[in-house]
Amino acid sequence: MLEAIAKAWAIPELRKRVQYVFLMFTVFAIGAHIPVPGLDHDKILKIFGGQAGGLLGLVDVFSGGALRRMSLFAMGIGPYINASIIMQMMTFAIPSLEAMQKEGEAGRKRIAAITRKLTIVFATVQAFSMIALFRGGGVSLSILQTLQIVTVLTAGSILLLWLGEQVTQKGVGNGVSLVIFAGIMLSLPYQVNIIIQQLREKNVYPIHVLLFLAIFIGTVYAVVHITQGSRRIPIAHAKRIIGMRQTQASASFLPIKVNSAGVIPIIFAISLMLFPATILNLLPVRSGEGPIGWLKDRAMLFNPGSLWSIGPLELPIPTLFYALLIVAFTYFYTSIVMNVGEMADNLKKYGNYIPGIRPGKPTHEYLDRVISRITFAGAIFLAGVAILQYLVYWLIPGMSKFQTFQLIGGTSLLIVVGVAIETMQAIEAQLLMRDYEGFIKSSPKSAQ
Repeated sequence: MLEAIAKAWAIPELRKRVQYVFLMFTVFAIGAHIPVPGLDHDKILKIFGGQAGGLLGLVDVFSGGALRRMSLFAMGIGPYINASIIMQMMTFAIPSLEAMQKEGEAGRKRIAAITRKLTIVFATVQAFSMIALFRGGGVSLSILQTLQIVTVLTAGSILLLWLGEQVTQKGVGNGVSLVIFAGIMLSLPYQVNIIIQQLREKNVYPIHVLLFLAIFIGTVYAVVHITQGSRRIPIAHAKRIIGMRQTQASASFLPIKVNSAGVIPIIFAISLMLFPATILNLLPVRSGEGPIGWLKDRAMLFNPGSLWSIGPLELPIPTLFYALLIVAFTYFYTSIVMNVGEMADNLKKYGNYIPGIRPGKPTHEYLDRVISRITFAGAIFLAGVAILQYLVYWLIPGMSKFQTFQLIGGTSLLIVVGVAIETMQAIEAQLLMRDYEGFIKSSPKSAQ
């Protein structure tokens, strides 16, 4: 890895791309510290402190602590993530959007434009929901101040989206993923500092810190192992005549990733779990007033990590429901990104086949059976990593002090590891492409 980075830095064009990525990270870090005008930030910190484990805590991790400071990038790039997921589901369900996606580059640009507009809608709704939550916490705002804050927060999310697109075009890797990665890593020093303070104040013991580090390293290893893991299905290529040339029969592999859905099932599941609290915060009803006020007071009980008291027992029902949602969405999203029927048809069209399996329907059934089993393993893995941050704090005495550290499990860790692997693969691909270019350029000289 270090050798690849050194080679990339030695190439002027790649060095400019890497420098551009770091420049955008700097812009993000600056924007995350520019406060939104018209707010009492001391009251915001108190509200956040009481709900750090719910919606606010999740958004704060993605925004690099910008929500805690209530700065320009307080909402992060979450509205775009939700808009992208909705558009992918709509593309699968609406034939006109599916046809648009198959139009090539022009169709993808039209879908991207619709996604941006949907991002503005989601960002506006989320900003109003935050304002309503702050009002419920005692922050008084006029209509003009509310509109000003909503405009600033929405503009901040759109600016982050633009930064991500610029990184994709002029940098290395996926820009939106790198923006999320930067936000999570930007909040890391704050989380580590809290652990150090707790250690100095003797709220936790060194053995807890060592156990915590062991769990963290083990989780990272498991995430890398599963993210890179795949089932290779053997594929045989029959003899083909292309023009005046006949290709020989050969064999290759069709890789089926264990975690084909990535982190999207977790993001969608947590968004769905927190959706009721978001809608309830928009309703102009005070705490304790009627059925809506009663629901408002108990909205946080539906967040993952909450315990329901049933008689003498405290059961993690929301967390179990969260895990089941992740499993369901993993199967759903895998069916979107991996069209088994199309894979079987393409194998038959190009004269390829799986040894021992007849082309057509038998191949379709075989691939469907294999992908279902692989997806089950990936779904259990995603659900396990997502709820690990809650299980560790419940099952191990003394570990509840580390609840502010968001990288022990869940969405944050998967994003950090996944984006790091994806970026390194993008750098290696750029290096490989330049090696081929050097070989091609040297061929004419060799011929002379």
